Amino acid sequence: MKKLFSCLLAIFAFSQVLFAQDNKTASTEDGIIKVLAIGNSFSEDGIENYLYELAAATDKKMIIGNLYIPGAPLELHVKNTIADKAAYNYRKIDVTGKKNVTKDVSIAQALAEEHWDYISFQQASPTSGQYETIIASLPDLMKYVRERVPADTKFVYHQTWAYQQDSKHAGFANYQNNQSIMYNSIAAASKKVFQGGGFTYLIPAGTAVQNARTSSLGDHLTRDGYHLQLDYGRVTAACTWYEKLFKEDVRKNTYKPEKVTDQQATIAKLAAHLACKKPYKVSKIKL
Repeated sequence: MKKLFSCLLAIFAFSQVLFAQDNKTASTEDGIIKVLAIGNSFSEDGIENYLYELAAATDKKMIIGNLYIPGAPLELHVKNTIADKAAYNYRKIDVTGKKNVTKDVSIAQALAEEHWDYISFQQASPTSGQYETIIASLPDLMKYVRERVPADTKFVYHQTWAYQQDSKHAGFANYQNNQSIMYNSIAAASKKVFQGGGFTYLIPAGTAVQNARTSSLGDHLTRDGYHLQLDYGRVTAACTWYEKLFKEDVRKNTYKPEKVTDQQATIAKLAAHLACKKPYKVSKIKL
């Protein structure tokens, strides 16, 4: 009996190796990078626009998913995992670049749909610079996700951006209605989160936006005081994601959205590149 058990155990172990190899072939070796954000409108600004096109410009294939609830904080995501609540608009850009939106999807359903290479986490913007609100929920959400994705799936933390200085967002009061205080708080909180472990990359979109604000673009990177301007604002964030995920200097990427000028594109790419070099400090741009 003992010998039979040993044989069965060996067979099981071998089958698990084969299963892992099959999964690897289906995901990381098919040449498609698959990214899923558990987020809100700030992940919409960051990855749903222009990231696919930047990748395509260098012959890279992507599948991009966003589990979307407007303004959703980490605490809400955790509550939704506990209840297995189908509360999300699941917005997915397929390998052809087509976007589809499916209503009433749970986090578990989206996690199971693909062999995701990267899962992104972020805090809601009003408390994105308050570390205590992040750490109160983030570990539980990460644990839930880790138990449901392959071992080779990597986690990334999305550093969001400070509001425009004249923003009317109620959450701005958390930072004395001061953009510099908000940015510095976000930078410090995201640094602490990343250094706490569990993340392969920090995506410094917040620093990229702040870098761009030092340029001739000025404090006009948002469309309403907090969501990114639809063209050069969003492409600044997308360029940051591109450089971090693909480890390539985005300044060499030739893609430019039709409504973005050459100058704006140059600034966006430089802002992103400098943020990837110095993710917690503003770099001034003289353009």
